[in-house]
Amino acid sequence: MPEPQLEMELDCLDSLPEVALPPGYRLRTYQEGDAAAWCQLMAAGIGGEHREEAFLGSVSGPRGFDPEGLFFLEKDGQTVGSACAVWREGYAEDTGYVHMVAVDPRHQGRGLGRALTVAVLYRFRELGMRRAVLQTDDFRLPAIRLYLGLGFRPRLTHEGHQVRWREVYHKLGRQEEPER
Repeated sequence: MPEPQLEMELDCLDSLPEVALPPGYRLRTYQEGDAAAWCQLMAAGIGGEHREEAFLGSVSGPRGFDPEGLFFLEKDGQTVGSACAVWREGYAEDTGYVHMVAVDPRHQGRGLGRALTVAVLYRFRELGMRRAVLQTDDFRLPAIRLYLGLGFRPRLTHEGHQVRWREVYHKLGRQEEPER
């Protein structure tokens, strides 16, 4: 049985950076008809198979779909990034879940994942949430570096997480030890 994804938590949404986009990129929220572009983007940016029929289930939490919490980045009319703000059971009422952050590989390395994540964090704050969590994979080192830079910290929720986080920190060249 595979081990669960790594978890990270940002314990305060008070001091968020600006949503900064490079020239030519535009941030917007969900519009009717975005499902096909979202599915293509997820396949390219995250991997796996994403079907339009399952789109709403993928971007909704137990409280339903929040169109203002599903963000898209565009360049020249093409969808090049997306991230979603949801609430998930198992977390506190005041904790938002950063979900499905993806950037088209041809546009990575330009701060777009950061802009999307910050937009999601602002949405949580608008909704009255005080903290945020996310799950990620050990091999997503650029994403983990981004999240650490925004103030997220490892959340050790599985017996194997401490060792896995040590390895991630080593690969990132970080000297400190993941907090318990």
